[in-house]
Amino acid sequence: MSQDNAPDSSVGMESLSLKTEQPQKPSDVTKIDLLLNAAGNAPIMKQRKWTVDYMKDVNWVCKFIHKYLKLDPEEKLFLYVNQTFAPSPDQVLKNLYECYGNQNKLTLHYSISQAWG
Repeated sequence: MSQDNAPDSSVGMESLSLKTEQPQKPSDVTKIDLLLNAAGNAPIMKQRKWTVDYMKDVNWVCKFIHKYLKLDPEEKLFLYVNQTFAPSPDQVLKNLYECYGNQNKLTLHYSISQAWG
């Protein structure tokens, strides 16, 4: 049998190297771009994009939104990551950014009534 139909092994895989640019490793980040979107019947923030310290926790973000929107102290505020789940209040933003951040930002949705999960 001849080897004429065998694939040409002289074509090396070296020529197929992928060159991708890594923007910035999440572990090198000290500030995080936070995108805050309203959900349900929540008031809309005039400024949606914020740059915050990566060591802040979800509770801090909740208090910040509460204060920014001038909500009553007894009004509840729900936060969701990428419209899927509600993170715990003691969760650090850096961890959420490393796991769920996309396009160099972390997207959080806020609502004054329970919306998802």
